[in-house]
Amino acid sequence: MDAADKVTGRTRYSADHCPPGTLHAMLVPASIGRGRVVRLETEAARAVPGVRLVLTRLDAEQVRSPGFPQSGSGYGFQSLQPLLDDRVAYRGQPIALVVADTLVAAVEAAGLVDARYEAEPVAVTLDAEGAETVVQAEEFPGIRRFADIEVGDADMAFASSPVQVDMTFDFGPQHHAPMELLATVVEWHGERLVVHESTQNTGAVKHGLAKVLGIDPARIEVICPQAGGSFGQKTWLQPHVALLAVAAARLGRPVKFVMPRKQTFLATSFRPASRHRLRLGADASGRLLAAIHETRSQTSRHDLFASDYPSITARLYGIGDFRGTQHLTRTDVPTPGFMRAPFEHVSAFALESAVDEIAYATGRDPVALRLDNDTATDPVTGNPFSSRHLAECLRRGAAMFGWAARTAEPGSMRDEDGALVGWGVAAGAYRASAAPGVARLRADAEGRIAVDVTGHEMGQGLYTAVARTVALDLGVPADGIRVGLGDTRSAPQHLTAGSWGTATALAAVHAALRELRTRLGVPDDGPVDVAAAVAATGRPEVAVEAVTRAPGQSVQAVDRLNAGLSAPAGPEYRGFSAFSFVAHFAEVRVVVETGRVRVSRVVSVVDCGRVASPVTALSQIRGGVVWGIGATLREGSEPDPLYGGFVNADLADYVVPVSSDIGRIEVAFIDEPDPLLNAPGVKGAGEIAFVGVAPAIANALHHATGRRHRRLPIRLEDIL
Repeated sequence: MDAADKVTGRTRYSADHCPPGTLHAMLVPASIGRGRVVRLETEAARAVPGVRLVLTRLDAEQVRSPGFPQSGSGYGFQSLQPLLDDRVAYRGQPIALVVADTLVAAVEAAGLVDARYEAEPVAVTLDAEGAETVVQAEEFPGIRRFADIEVGDADMAFASSPVQVDMTFDFGPQHHAPMELLATVVEWHGERLVVHESTQNTGAVKHGLAKVLGIDPARIEVICPQAGGSFGQKTWLQPHVALLAVAAARLGRPVKFVMPRKQTFLATSFRPASRHRLRLGADASGRLLAAIHETRSQTSRHDLFASDYPSITARLYGIGDFRGTQHLTRTDVPTPGFMRAPFEHVSAFALESAVDEIAYATGRDPVALRLDNDTATDPVTGNPFSSRHLAECLRRGAAMFGWAARTAEPGSMRDEDGALVGWGVAAGAYRASAAPGVARLRADAEGRIAVDVTGHEMGQGLYTAVARTVALDLGVPADGIRVGLGDTRSAPQHLTAGSWGTATALAAVHAALRELRTRLGVPDDGPVDVAAAVAATGRPEVAVEAVTRAPGQSVQAVDRLNAGLSAPAGPEYRGFSAFSFVAHFAEVRVVVETGRVRVSRVVSVVDCGRVASPVTALSQIRGGVVWGIGATLREGSEPDPLYGGFVNADLADYVVPVSSDIGRIEVAFIDEPDPLLNAPGVKGAGEIAFVGVAPAIANALHHATGRRHRRLPIRLEDIL
């Protein structure tokens, strides 16, 4: 629905909002990794022509901590609120804010703020001296999702397994780097605060700002009709937004801030480094008997970012004995956060690499072994899956890829030019979550339809999915439907993340359509003459509202939605578990002389329930595969052990794939509705697209070269 506007430049993003009198802000980041500020010289900055304000310190009565969401009631990506004291927790932490008439003046003045520090030793890696490891289960005793998982006696079952693999994997940190930078425009209209913010959670920005500033949430409006990519970076309230609100109030002018790319690498959330030891046991036929998945991942000193790595390791196959434990290591970084397929991406790499090794050890075909270990029930709960078509994904993908022509011996396949050719397969799973949602639908006597719904558009195609759902239901043209997203003025806004956005929004829209048909007095299905039906009511407009919850959710989930708090459910529901599934098949070509790797072909078959919007779903899967190629062979944030932060804090050195890196990508969908999760039958597609791409490529590299890889990204030196 919004493609033409995007490619012709009509789409307006947060930074495009520039009301009359707008001033420009720039943050001053700390240049040490840990310590405190002992002196801050601002005279030179204040002397720059056009500078209106240099903000260096606020007290706790003006600005408070937003709280951390994993504590249950927080709104910020981290609990640390800058400018409240002299402590520096990480390199890049804001220590001052400059506001000026122009961006040029703001940047110049920010560069003239002179800070003196007392630096302390810094630890930014898992193994650094001073890093502190804690047991996650002891830190989150009341949060089931982050609990360790134990089913049966995995240690005994592994010890008695005839075939064993014991592997340790290292994953470095990575950053989101969406095309649209973090951007905020704040303006006061009397007592009312209006915020245009690049976010995937306008509800948390609204209620988080109210908490931080100590004002009524009813006085705050947050607007984000489009975000130019998020992927988890824009999940929660950013710490600079409150500073901008204070500055705008003091100056009586709108204030705009666009975070420079380097600061997004130093002062925002990221995928944390993690280490995984995976032990997998099987019998001589390749039947999986036991799995032990022990993890350690990075967090900050001021927050514990809980992980959930064993969740899919325990469920991808029918493994009867499983143990998954998790530890966190405190380091001097901003609090890490969710990045697309946050735990599942790396867990799938570990598990699917081990499964591939079991296949080689037992002489089994990797596809056949996976099919033999399929399961209809959740090994953790014993409940059936709401729907599970992983076996069909594997069969269809193998047929599309031509898997039967593969020769098993590593190094046995070559291209005409002498390049080694490798074929690999991997499966993936991602929880099918859902959240409470609200849809408000209006139809008028002119036949016009407007729907405002819980959800954010981040490029995934939610506008299209909503419009298409309404158009197909009522039998009306999609281009005549106005869809409102990401606006706290029109409907309560829940976090859109975790692949629950479409399932949440469409469940609410479907319920609103049923209510509209009832109010119009028309049948429950079939085309509707909307103009005539509304006119027959004798009113110019008919408006309805529907509030939906995930299966089994209590009304308290809706209360959390209305308070801007996260309230997703899943993967465990009453009586069933719900996941999306995928099978990826990858072909690589490796140049023998140089070790250069090209992923020449990928086939991906996805089970994401009913496909609500085929065009945008196809783009989602292709985009996930492209990112998977980058995450496997390119992307890695390099910590600076001396000064803290990351040394490759820009897109010149944080390497992402370009078009010439990408070969052919074929995608197919099972397209079978999930009957239990929601009325439309949809499950998430955005995250599952990414899960399993990396191990499919790594397994293909092993097939080509005979070498296993235990860390990401896989670089040239690893191949050679």
